[in-house]
Parts: sequence; C-alpha cells; structure tokens
Amino acid sequence: MKKQFNKIPIFFAVDNGYVPFLGVALKSLIEKSSKDNYYLIKILFTNITDENQEKIKKFECENVNIELVDLDYYIQKVKDKLYTRDYYTKSTYFRLFIPDLYPQYNKALYLDSDIVILSDIADLYNIDLGNNLVAGIPDGAVQTVPVFQEYVEKVVGVADYNNYFNAGVVVMNLDELRKFDFQKKFLYLLETVKFSVAQDQDYLNRLCKGRAKILDGTWNTMPIPELNKKEQDIKLIHYNLNNKPWHFDNVLYEKYFWDSAKKTEFYDEIQKIKKNYTEDERFRDMETGKNLINLAQKECDCVGDDRRFRRFHNHEFGKSKDRLEILERIKTLEKEGRFDIDAEDDPPTIELTPENVDYLKQKRSSRIKNKVANKMGEKFLNEILKENKLIIKEIKGIENMQSVDTGAIITCNHFNPFDCFSIEEVFRTSGQSKTKKLYKVIREGNYTNFPGLYGFFFRNCDTLPLSSNKRTMIEFMKAVDIILNRGDFILIYPEQSLWWNYKKPKPLKNGAFKFATRNDVPVIPIFITMEDSDIIGEDGFPVQEYIINIDKPIYPDENLSERENVEMMKEKNYQVWKSIYEDFYKIPLEYTCDKEVIKNIS
Repeated sequence: MKKQFNKIPIFFAVDNGYVPFLGVALKSLIEKSSKDNYYLIKILFTNITDENQEKIKKFECENVNIELVDLDYYIQKVKDKLYTRDYYTKSTYFRLFIPDLYPQYNKALYLDSDIVILSDIADLYNIDLGNNLVAGIPDGAVQTVPVFQEYVEKVVGVADYNNYFNAGVVVMNLDELRKFDFQKKFLYLLETVKFSVAQDQDYLNRLCKGRAKILDGTWNTMPIPELNKKEQDIKLIHYNLNNKPWHFDNVLYEKYFWDSAKKTEFYDEIQKIKKNYTEDERFRDMETGKNLINLAQKECDCVGDDRRFRRFHNHEFGKSKDRLEILERIKTLEKEGRFDIDAEDDPPTIELTPENVDYLKQKRSSRIKNKVANKMGEKFLNEILKENKLIIKEIKGIENMQSVDTGAIITCNHFNPFDCFSIEEVFRTSGQSKTKKLYKVIREGNYTNFPGLYGFFFRNCDTLPLSSNKRTMIEFMKAVDIILNRGDFILIYPEQSLWWNYKKPKPLKNGAFKFATRNDVPVIPIFITMEDSDIIGEDGFPVQEYIINIDKPIYPDENLSERENVEMMKEKNYQVWKSIYEDFYKIPLEYTCDKEVIKNIS
C-alpha cells in the first residue's frame, strides 16, 4: 500500500530529446529516496513519444509515482510570447505555470533534467521557506563570468549578483506565489520586457527578487571548481550549459552521471549520443557561449548603472568574508615560510595526458579555437580595462621589452587572477604582439577543470599547462623549446603561488631560469606594484591601481654552467624585484618568518 504522508511534489519539464538524461536524474533520485516519503513526480512535456513515456513510467516504485503531463494545449495560449534561443525549447517556461496548474499543492520542487542527485531530495523540499516565494542557489556561470554579473544587476535588476539564483533547482512556495499573482505578473512582463539571455530564469529572478531564499551551493553544484567546497558535501550536481558529460570528456563530477546512467536502459543511447557528437558541434557550443556573452554585453550597454550608489546605501561596502579569510591565510603562510603554497584552493586536478593537449596548436580544431579565444580574450581585456576592473596606472620601462628581438621568458609576481591580463596589455603596448606570441604557463587544474569563459581562455588562449603526467611534461618541455627558439615569449610566475594583493616579492623557483638558460634567451623581470584606487570592488575592497615595472633583460652568461646561470639569473631577478618593492613602498623588504627559512628556500 502506498504511503500517504510526507508527500514530496517534484516537477520536471522535458521534450523528447532530453528523455535519456531525465532517466538518469530519476534513477539517482530514486536511489537516494527514503521509504518514509512518497515522491509525486510530474513530468511536464510536449512531444514525447509513447515509447519514451513508457520507459519513464518504468521508474515507478512503491514510494515513487510518476505522471506525464502533456502541456501542449496549455502552452498554445502563450506560445507566441515565449522567446527562446539556441538549444532551448518552450518547455523551459513550464516551471513558471506550476502554481496555477497545481492549486492542490502548497509547495513543490522544480528540477532540471541534466542533474544527478546524491542525497535525499526531500531534505531540500523540507527547508523552511518562510514567506519567500522561492528558494534557490546562486548561478555558477554568473559567479564566474563578470559580464553576466553586470547583466543580472543592471538589466535584470537583482541588486547583488550573489542573490541571482539558477532556475534549474528551485523550491517553490506555491501558496505565496499564488497570493503574489505570479503567473499574471509573468504574462504581463512577457508583453513589456524581453529577457533574451537567460529567458525564464531572468523573469523568475526579476519577479522574486527580495523574496528569494538563497541556499548554499551543495544543492546545485555545477561542474565548476569552487573554493571551500568539499566533494563529499555535494548533494546535487547540475550539468548545465556546455558542461555535459554526454558531449565532452573530462567534465568535473562526470563519474556520478555515468554511474547512474549505467543503471538505466538509456545507457547505450547516451553513449551513442556522445560518440556521434562532432567536433563541429562542440565548437558550435563554444560559439554559443561566446554569443551569449556578447548578447549580455549588448544588453548591459543599453542601460544606465546605479549600482555603486545602491551598494553603498545598502551595504556600506562590507568587506567580503572570503577575502578576509584569504588575507589571514596569507599571513599564516608567510609566517610559516610556505611561500609556494596558494592562499586559495586550486581547482580539482584531472591528470592531463598527451592526447588531451595540443601545445603547439597543430590540429585544425585547436587553431580555430585558438583564434576565437584570442579574439574573445582581447575583447575581454578591453572590457575589464574600460570598466576599471583592471586599472593600469603606469607602465615603466617598456623599452626593456621592446629591445628583445629573440624569444624570452617573462617573470612576474602573482597576486591576482587578472595580473596575466596586465602582462597581455604590456605585450600589446610594446608592439611585440605584431610579430610574436605571448604564451602563459598555467596549472594543470586550470586547464582540465576550469569552467565557463575563463576555462575556455585557459584551454585555448596560447597557454602551456603543466601536468602530473610525465609523458605530457615531455611534450611540454619540447613545446617550450620550440616556442622560445622561434622567437616568442613565455610568461612564468616563478613564485609558483598566487597570494591575493600580496605586495612583497616571494622567493623564486628555478624553472623559468632553466628554460632561459637551456634556450639561451633572456629573462625579462616584471614586478607590479599597487595602490588603492577610489573604486570599491564587488568584494568590498578598493580596486588596485597597478604600476608595471619592466626591468632590463637578464641574459645567460656563456662562461657559466647551466646550474650557475640558473642561480645567477634567479638571484638577479629577485634583487630587481626587491629593489623595485623597496623604492616604491619606501620600506625594507622583510618577512614575518624566520630568516633561516628564507635562506633555505633561496
């Protein structure tokens, strides 16, 4: 006998093409379900074949009821008003009609189908909503891409992008939504406002802002490396946008998807979908992401911006707790003399094998992506300079870069994810970009696992990822030699760590100087000094103004051995940085750790 207590209404919305992935989501949900609950699953659809409907109904069990609801008749009334783009269908709007369609429920869950559930979904349903209209989780893509942050604040009108939630996992307070007359207001907005970037998600955020309970990311974890998130804490994975394990390899958390897929009759079909997914289609996906960013930027350019006043009035520029914790960790690392440890957690690392990286862009697909990525990167650099997210106050010693007519290693202190864009701007300003390329050495995890726009840049914008795989590192070393010998530049951070807004030079590692010595090219030492601007960033801290100091190239000495050259060049580089630091900040360079620690590191 079916239990009649603890009913959990759960809604999905799909078309025929998404049925296999819905099957995976249902399998994971059922495996984590509790016998103490009765799960009422409603599949809202248009155009699902009878065969696929039968396959979905097979998931029913003692405590899970599945009803497939054809909404074609309902959607006909408003179909001409529903705007869609790219791969989206009108079924994405179905969630917005749930309050009026199901007056018998006072609360419900809406879930996208591109998910895997790792915990009992009833725990999400049971959260206290108070008088909020919905509860949701901050959107991972918005958290990652600056132009999306600007878009949701300026265009959608959510005062703080951290409160803009992803509509793929939502707890709906149906009683309050009906009292709010949500559907009537939504249909009115359809007539008056066109949100073309995230469509129904934008409407939902616009209507519910101020009455949306924001939950932690464990209930809507996207394949995006995040600080302070432990894999064992994740309760639901959402493979949104281009992060589809049935289209791409090495998607973060893909093992959970395939573990559930193998337990369904859709497994062979999903494998076939992946096998038949072409490089052109994958490239099209990347183009779609690029077009979406461009669309968001166009929307932003069409509205004014009162966000600085609003944030000052409402928040008084409160400093980010995460940033404050990072600064404390930096103090601890310095005191312990652990200068080569990042103050922020690295993205999870997937081993990079030789067949998964094309260092010299020898494949046609790699060259196409590289060309697109470089154009996007140039535009992105111009945007962050224009928006004062990167402020370069002065470039000193540009002639020192202009004087080099061979390949070269550029060394720079590392204190912000954007500091590589500072070097890009220097390279561009020097005129060297007319005949040379600038490559950037990056960490393995940034290449294999970083999501969104930054991930696309990391994989395709003339980067040289390190690897934990020995065979890959052999290819890396070959590529470095070829690049330097054909006259291009390589940016290396010899400190081997990123400490946010840390002003001191840290002890240097040997790698950059070995490459320079082995290929008989100079090192161009760059040290960036900084000072507060009058602009307050999203984290509540002043945006820094950078003075980029380029010193004279340091050349290997033909009379010295490789080992002696490495030590000589490294010491000269460090002394240059030290001198720039002391001259600019007017204080001697001192560390809080024991001097013997520094001596041993050096």
